[in-house]
Amino acid sequence: MGFDEMDVDTIWMDGEFVPWEDAQIHVLTHGLHYGTGVFEGARCYDTEEGPALFRWDEHVERLFQSAKPYEMEIAHSHEELTDATLELIRRQNVESCYIRPIAFYGYDSLGVSPRDCPTRTAIAVWPWGAYLGEEALEEGIEVMVSSWRKHSSSQVPTNAKTTGLYVNSLLAGEEARRYGYAEAIVLNKEGNVAEGPGENLFLVRDGDIYTPGLSESILDGITRDTVITLARDLGYDVYDSVSLSRGELNTADELFFTGSAAEVTPIRQVDNVEIGSGSRGPVTEAIQQRFFEVVERRTDEYDEWFTYV
Repeated sequence: MGFDEMDVDTIWMDGEFVPWEDAQIHVLTHGLHYGTGVFEGARCYDTEEGPALFRWDEHVERLFQSAKPYEMEIAHSHEELTDATLELIRRQNVESCYIRPIAFYGYDSLGVSPRDCPTRTAIAVWPWGAYLGEEALEEGIEVMVSSWRKHSSSQVPTNAKTTGLYVNSLLAGEEARRYGYAEAIVLNKEGNVAEGPGENLFLVRDGDIYTPGLSESILDGITRDTVITLARDLGYDVYDSVSLSRGELNTADELFFTGSAAEVTPIRQVDNVEIGSGSRGPVTEAIQQRFFEVVERRTDEYDEWFTYV
């Protein structure tokens, strides 16, 4: 569904609410030419306690942390961004939505150095259902290992959610879809498993859960952290600093993706090799059910993760 088909008409930009079609930038904006922006993807869920932002404080904190390597000064406080987001959701009258804050170097000069360019900040929200499709949450998806590798943290910081770096994700994801798969898995430069183009990866073996560590050139996902916490609270042993070889994907009992957009999505097939029983496995299902129970507030636990609209 395109934005024109969604009932959204306002964006917050540099401290002001502006009409959606007026949220524009100059064609010589630094971030457009060099990918010098940082962003977040968060969700507001329609919970039994009313609309609520999920782990919003962590998302805002990561936005500011992502800006640090680029010496980007965001001219708005955590509180301002939070208030703007809550007001934007109220104005758009949406009960559940995806939230996209972005900060980027704007228009002034077009040398590679952005030192004379202002930092621009914007927030948009829009209705967005299951990222990989509703049926994917239940039936799982087919993925391929991409021929494109994930960049190393010694090349560019992988713990920063940087706009320009998502050309890596685009190449991997589009390659997979060209071959008829729903999504890709990318390996790091050492040839170990890193993550998906926009998701972290989890592997289940003999009832235990494994996920690549931060040293494997992955993004430190907030949904990744959520799932690790929920899984441990459910009694599972979770190993969150491992190296996984490509071959371990094929012999896994279960695999699943996590992410603010993907939520908890099972993987039923990798490179035409069936994973486990070829459908959503029991551990994935238990974690997925617990995840949605929490984000929909059908439990009183983890209330500190929510900011109510």
